[in-house]
Amino acid sequence: METFADYILGEKDIIRKMEIVYYLQKRTGIFYDNSVILKTEIAKLFIETMKLPVDENLILTACLLYACKKSNSAQDLEKIRSYAKEGAEYLSQLGFSKKFCKICEEHNRYSGSEPREKESDILELVDQFGGMLMNRPERIAFKSDEALCLLENRNLKDKDNKYLEAFKEFVKLMEGVKVA
Repeated sequence: METFADYILGEKDIIRKMEIVYYLQKRTGIFYDNSVILKTEIAKLFIETMKLPVDENLILTACLLYACKKSNSAQDLEKIRSYAKEGAEYLSQLGFSKKFCKICEEHNRYSGSEPREKESDILELVDQFGGMLMNRPERIAFKSDEALCLLENRNLKDKDNKYLEAFKEFVKLMEGVKVA
């Protein structure tokens, strides 16, 4: 019998994957909003532009689902610390592998999981950077250069992220792209 995990991982079209998660959100109430889409698009561009030797399908699916148990309330610190673990447990029930669930749980460092999966480092970068590019109730969006500076010198200071240098190069490349 096919699981939800088999179904969504089997879908290779990113727009179709987004539709699947949208309908899952409607049925189950998981967290899914424009920030998820933005971060997934950043991940897709990062992987493709920098030609990263990773499973793009796996990472993009994880981008769409890692925050499934995130709360809309940024004030609940306990929920912020636990939603990644709760999300990983939920995804396990949907048939996702232990590795996939570990990647999703490790998008932030609250679980303390070591060693980290390399795919988790990509999720960490796009989650934090993408979040800083968006307006929040408590602050306006950062410009990309400010977000990158905060990411490197505050959020990931003294942390080992396998893709930070490539991500910095990627952001600088993207800043030079002119949109018509």
